[in-house]
Amino acid sequence: MPYLIIVALILLSAIFSGLTLGFFSLNKDDVERKAKLGDKRAQKIYSVRKNGNLLLCTLLIGNVVVNSVLSIFLGSIASGFTAVLMATSLIVIFGEITPQAAFSRYALILGAKFTWLVKIFIFILYPICKPIAWILDKTLGEEMATIYSKKEIAKIIEQHVNSDESNIDSDEKRIMKGALSFSEKKVKNIMTPKEKMIILKHDKKLDEKNIIQISNSGHSRIPVYKNSKNNIIGLLYVKDLLPFKHKDLKNKTIGEMARKKVITTYLEETLDDLLNDFKKSRNHLFIVVDENKKMSGIVTIEDVIEEIIGAEIIDEYDME
Repeated sequence: MPYLIIVALILLSAIFSGLTLGFFSLNKDDVERKAKLGDKRAQKIYSVRKNGNLLLCTLLIGNVVVNSVLSIFLGSIASGFTAVLMATSLIVIFGEITPQAAFSRYALILGAKFTWLVKIFIFILYPICKPIAWILDKTLGEEMATIYSKKEIAKIIEQHVNSDESNIDSDEKRIMKGALSFSEKKVKNIMTPKEKMIILKHDKKLDEKNIIQISNSGHSRIPVYKNSKNNIIGLLYVKDLLPFKHKDLKNKTIGEMARKKVITTYLEETLDDLLNDFKKSRNHLFIVVDENKKMSGIVTIEDVIEEIIGAEIIDEYDME
């Protein structure tokens, strides 16, 4: 009979020890998130994990009581150094090392299986553990939430892609990493510089030769300037020329056909602010100016999207 009790006590010691490490190796916020997403195992664990200090007191006090009783029973069948050696060996090997190794690897699986037992001990030890847990809650406060930096989240995404159990593919990884980093970049990093732009003078006549030249440029929106190339007065939308016949455009100038709404942005503006500006203005092309209001280039909404999805979108400014 004493041997059966000793075996039962060793099993309880192993469960208490393993659950202590297993439950608290699981981040409370992660378990809650999984539970809200419908993970049945996480839902079971969160029901006890949400009260961290009460759970900790229950498991530790239960473990101490079990190990103390185990030592007494071992002392009844052996004496002196033999009892100490037996107690230490059994508790360390079977009550600590082995269960902690198992529960640390399979915390979610094993924790869910033993939640019912933990609830029983929480109920039994509640009068002792609740006051201690209350004091800990008041003095130490709630568990601190785990907040990840952008770089840490990007690393987590990479680890998920490299795991066979993850359902994140390489395309999703690229887009998520792009979304995390695009706000750190600035307009000057993605714009088309003025050296690569086609700019039209406002008083240039729209004769047949010029129309063909504009059509062959491959651009759908072309900046129009007056006097100086730093003075952009409008944007010529090539589609605005389509309803007209060549003979109807002969007496018109580029400035007359250009749309007068010109929106500027700055070299140092971040891409998240730029994207918001695009959405508010409902324009797809901005003129980029420097601190002296001189034109530096243009930037399009496609340029911003390219940074988010991490892939190039071929538009009229990428003809080369």
